[in-house]
Amino acid sequence: MKIALTSIGCRLNEAEIATWAREFQLAGHEVVTASADADILIFNTCAVTTEAARKSRQIVKRLHRNNPGAKLVATGCYATLEPEKLARIMGVDLVLGNADKDRLVSHLTGEWHLPTMPELATEPGASYVYPGSRTRAFVKVQDGCRNRCTFCIVTVARGEERSRGVAAIVEEINALHQAGYQEAVLTGVHLGGYGSDIDESLSSLVRAILADTDIPRLRLSSLEPWDLPERFFELWQNPRLMPHLHLPLQSGSDRILRRMARRYTAAAYARLIAAARAAIPDFNLTTDLIVGFPGESEEAWAQTVAFVQRIGFGHIHIFTYSTRAGTAAARMPNQVAGAVKRDRSRQLHALAARMKAQILGRYVGATRSVLWEGPGEKLPAGDVRWTGYTENYLRVETMTPAGLNLENRILPVRLTGLVGEPPDRLTGEIALA
Repeated sequence: MKIALTSIGCRLNEAEIATWAREFQLAGHEVVTASADADILIFNTCAVTTEAARKSRQIVKRLHRNNPGAKLVATGCYATLEPEKLARIMGVDLVLGNADKDRLVSHLTGEWHLPTMPELATEPGASYVYPGSRTRAFVKVQDGCRNRCTFCIVTVARGEERSRGVAAIVEEINALHQAGYQEAVLTGVHLGGYGSDIDESLSSLVRAILADTDIPRLRLSSLEPWDLPERFFELWQNPRLMPHLHLPLQSGSDRILRRMARRYTAAAYARLIAAARAAIPDFNLTTDLIVGFPGESEEAWAQTVAFVQRIGFGHIHIFTYSTRAGTAAARMPNQVAGAVKRDRSRQLHALAARMKAQILGRYVGATRSVLWEGPGEKLPAGDVRWTGYTENYLRVETMTPAGLNLENRILPVRLTGLVGEPPDRLTGEIALA
């Protein structure tokens, strides 16, 4: 059978469809990129915001419209929160909630009697190739969340925390490296809570991966600031652990942080970042911020702006608060007017762009290793534009003559200038021996 998998939303959704791709391929099925070519369509939905839920419904309808003869499976967070509404959409054959998604492939194989490759026909240690880039792989290490942030519906959709065993994660990363991947990104709903249910920790997992795999780059996805234990930053003594962390701030106002049920103060966050920067050379910090959370006064907003300027971020994901049914924040008084939220969002985007340009500018003239993604963009003049990322997750582009393939190669690059408007990446030159 031909299987097409797609998702929207978080990196965890991407990691899950990559895992399903591997399982389908090892069962003898073909994973295709074009949904029009598929016998079975699998869509991993998102419900983090009302807009994400709306987009999930739209994509389900589009998938069926473009390939009405294919069976259509919807899973993920929206499928968990509103299964009946999703099941009523024309073309949906099966809705599978998050509680059942780990057995998605075996469920379909049994329910729909899909043919499978005999186990003895699979070569030991067989690797797989997920359609698309084989540069960076997202590896799901845990699911669920114990935190109860007042703006978040994901804890309801994903349920209690569940961690994968260290040995299974190490085995997957070794298989990914064998398949050609140069970088693994550990991801989960509550990544910092990894191992709390199996007597492990994120630190012990990282040490095991660095000891028992040879993948050149290991990266961590989003971590809550309160999850990082003492001596955590000592892990970066191993240069294969990339010097970049995404630590969501959400607000620079202590009063708003309490309303969000975030478990830190602005001062505690600042101390954490100072420790990271002291311990990790070339450390790059990125974050999330919510603009216009209920009760965000002018004073609270001014505190956030001042704190962002004080800390400095390489990139900020900016979210304008929108009411999400089922969350505590949706019931809070003092909702911020739409016009005020839009104005604050514009201010923060401008500030974030200036900070990013300043941080990028520090690296002009330096030489850094870049993992090039691909395939490169072919330009009318015959040259090819390639993009990739430094160890600390700065985006770099370069131009090469046609015929020079940089895809999935880690190469030293001299960074020569800034590009974009406003500057959002570096340009570099490669000197090949």
